[in-house]
Amino acid sequence: MDFELERMAIMGLALAAGALVKGATGMGLPLIALPVLATFFGLHHAVGIMAITQIVTNGMQIWQFRAARREDSMNFLPLFLATGAVGVVLGTWLLRNLPERVLIFSLGVLLLAYFGLKVSRPHLAVSAAMARRAGPAAGFGSGVLQGATGISAPVGVTFIHAMGLDRAAHVYAVSAMFLTLGLVQLPSLIVGGIMQPQWVIEALLAMIPILIFMPVGQALAGKLSRRAFDLMILIFLGLMGLKMVLGI
Repeated sequence: MDFELERMAIMGLALAAGALVKGATGMGLPLIALPVLATFFGLHHAVGIMAITQIVTNGMQIWQFRAARREDSMNFLPLFLATGAVGVVLGTWLLRNLPERVLIFSLGVLLLAYFGLKVSRPHLAVSAAMARRAGPAAGFGSGVLQGATGISAPVGVTFIHAMGLDRAAHVYAVSAMFLTLGLVQLPSLIVGGIMQPQWVIEALLAMIPILIFMPVGQALAGKLSRRAFDLMILIFLGLMGLKMVLGI
């Protein structure tokens, strides 16, 4: 019983931390919470829970920042999202057919690669023209990662962040990506026989700390610098990626 309470407390803290970061930056919930959930539940279970929370939270944020959809910088999104949807289907097939250890190790490598890229190239910039050309490839890669590991940020968010958008446009673009991939991933998990009915209830329970702490993150966004949040994300991702690669 004590172990069960301890496990639930750790998962609640992971969801709360992810919600804080997502509220402030538009991303971070799967990056922070999914590796923790995968440790306790297994990757398939964790991906199923996060697929539902992803749809709800990003639906909320895309509505909040909907004014940004009119900006010229959003011209890359249609093809980016379309190829991402295709990538999710392939990624879900990989989730079903590859050993879980291979996927967890791969996710750890991707997290470390994301960490290394953010440290070594903090000012990497993608022009609007480059975004339109490279967007379909980045979208496809994001979709494959989303389907296979539940986390698309190492490709998708890195690409969007490199465009140097203002906060509203950044959150809108990232939320549009996460929402689209989630809407494709959930039925793919069901058709693939991965999703279990009880996971829906668990996902709804997971929304409790998320809905509490996302507004807190939004409030803190005006008081803490983006650099401070990025640093917290990077430290967590580096440690979690190392843990997943080493299998500890």
